[in-house]
Amino acid sequence: MIKLNKAKWLGSQEIRLSFSDGSYGVMDFSPILAKKTPMTLPLEDEQYFCRFFLELGALCWPNGLEFSPTSLHEKLDKAGKLVSVDAA
Repeated sequence: MIKLNKAKWLGSQEIRLSFSDGSYGVMDFSPILAKKTPMTLPLEDEQYFCRFFLELGALCWPNGLEFSPTSLHEKLDKAGKLVSVDAA
C-alpha cells in the first residue's frame, strides 16, 4: 500500500510528493482547482492552499478535501511525471 511520506509546496499550485515506495513527482493542482467545486474554491487562495498536511498517508486540507496517495501516484505515473527509485 502506497502512502505519502512527504509533501513540499513549490509555489503556485504545485506540490512535490514523495511516496513510500521511494518514487516522487511534482503534482500541479491547477487543473483540479479550475473545476471550481465547493471543496476546491478555498484552495485558490495561496495562503490556504499551502496549509495542506499529511494524514494517514493522504494529502489533506483543513476543509476536508483529501487525495489518496494511490490516486496521486497513479495520476503522476499516467502523466509521465513520476520518478521511480529505479530511474533515480
